[in-house]
Amino acid sequence: MILSSPARPVVVFDGDCGICREWVEYWRALTGGRFEFRPYQEAAPDFPEIAVAEFTEAIQLIEPDGTVASGAEATFQIYRGIAPYSLLPWLYRFVPGFRAVSESAYRFLSRHRGILSFLTHLLWGRDARPARFTATRWVFLRLLGLIYLAAFASFGVQVTGLIGSDGLLAVGNLLDAVYGQFGPSAWVLMPNIFWLASGDAFLQGACIAGVLLALMVVFNVLARVSLVALFLLYLSLVDAGQAFMNFQWDLLLLEAGLLAVFLPTGSRLIPWLYRWLAFRFMFMGGMVKILSRDPTWDNLTALSFHFETQPLPTPAAWFAHHLPDPVLVVATAATLIIELVLPFFIFAPRRMRMFTACAILLLQSLIIVTGNYNFFNLLTIAICVFLFDDAALLTCLPGRIARRLESLPERRPGRAAGVLLFGLATLVIFVSGEQIARAIGGHRSTPVSLAARLIAPCQCVNSYGPFAVMTTRRHEIVIEGSRDGREWKAYEFKYKPGELARITSWITPHQPRLDWQMWFAALSPPDRNPWFRNLLGRLLSGSRPVLALLEPGPFADAPPVAVRARFYRYQFTTSAERRSNGNWWKRELVAEYYPPVHLSGN
Repeated sequence: MILSSPARPVVVFDGDCGICREWVEYWRALTGGRFEFRPYQEAAPDFPEIAVAEFTEAIQLIEPDGTVASGAEATFQIYRGIAPYSLLPWLYRFVPGFRAVSESAYRFLSRHRGILSFLTHLLWGRDARPARFTATRWVFLRLLGLIYLAAFASFGVQVTGLIGSDGLLAVGNLLDAVYGQFGPSAWVLMPNIFWLASGDAFLQGACIAGVLLALMVVFNVLARVSLVALFLLYLSLVDAGQAFMNFQWDLLLLEAGLLAVFLPTGSRLIPWLYRWLAFRFMFMGGMVKILSRDPTWDNLTALSFHFETQPLPTPAAWFAHHLPDPVLVVATAATLIIELVLPFFIFAPRRMRMFTACAILLLQSLIIVTGNYNFFNLLTIAICVFLFDDAALLTCLPGRIARRLESLPERRPGRAAGVLLFGLATLVIFVSGEQIARAIGGHRSTPVSLAARLIAPCQCVNSYGPFAVMTTRRHEIVIEGSRDGREWKAYEFKYKPGELARITSWITPHQPRLDWQMWFAALSPPDRNPWFRNLLGRLLSGSRPVLALLEPGPFADAPPVAVRARFYRYQFTTSAERRSNGNWWKRELVAEYYPPVHLSGN
């Protein structure tokens, strides 16, 4: 139908319908004056070509060119005015069956408006205002700044022992090898500030700079510049850290950090991309468990092993390990539900999304209580902030801060920034979408794979999936030194299990990266861990930076003449055993992990 053209699109609705008025107020706030909203009781005389019965049955959208859309089609066209990248109009127009289903659903809800009102209030609540993200951005940036602070400070106290000139994997050797293989293109293939200098002082300076920049983000001082610098610094450390920075949380921090660079633009795409990141991280974490066909996940016994065999259990892990088996089975099932089912509710209406966020926050909090995973769970919690909105978060903030944030106008990106952000979103969605598809058996897309290779040096779109296969036995490597080849004394690590009466306390958000690598080393033969032989060599030479990563050793005055590594199976003690001897652990010798070596190599 073609009518006389209004100056701007007009949405005509039933002014006597309460739920209709709520939705119109929501759309009015979102469209910012791009549409005119009028009740048909007032507007009907201006559009005599439309029967009053049509106004009462469905909303009508009259475009400036005189064309008319009604019902579900009109609703989708309104959303295209709100978000030009909305898929709903495209689905309505091109996907077979979508038009019929959506129009049938619209007619049903139009005739049963009580059901529509109930569902609206159940899923969205009674606040008809559009979601704002001013407070959400404010909270997230401060949390991210604190996480960056913890990450740089934690690595900074270990950096010389791990990758310094006398460390386990000297970064200078890595850079020389990469440059020798690729020449000047190495700067592009591995963008890294340590091409400028890689001495111990420069490494420490980079970590100190990271701490200072993180504080600037927390206190909102040159935040945009600081976020760019933090991303580049941490990317440099991830590359330079080699095996000691090759963890999923480091990649997650890089991806979250890059998105944060664009967060101050005010674009609504960025909160959506954080939701997409939360979905990918959680869903892929569940998928890898199912696809691995690991029997402990299939039969729901994974948590019967996890608390004992995880890298750095806390005292609470001992108690969790001794929970009744049915409780652990239910907890395992709940974990899979949270990871596999609830992530889809991230894209659901407001209340379902916030329910999902609360479930994820509960899971992450329980992990923090029972295991030491540095900033990993804290970062996941921070990302879940975007599953809420200002209306939810403002109630949790101090009154003065809440009032100030509520009074701030929402920013909107300019046209150029909007195009750039849309391109970023498209790249992230396609590359990460292909990662998910390939994980579940899909085929590789050549154009997307090419894009993935182009952005690979930035490590800004990554695959996730921790604990795909559950470790069912805990093995520990105990390093011993000797001065005479007969009496051997053990080196104690600061955090990993060693002495039977000791268990790691809560050290979140710190990550002792050598202790973590020792856990991984126990899962494979020593030739799979080149840094391990370097560790033995540094102990023989008495390297101060490396010794600083351990507890004060039995060879404080002079290094031993020989070192070796033995392989033990560790288990939690039973309640009776712990009451008897006070030990958290018991162990039995399994084998020799590395034979005795001497500084001379003989």
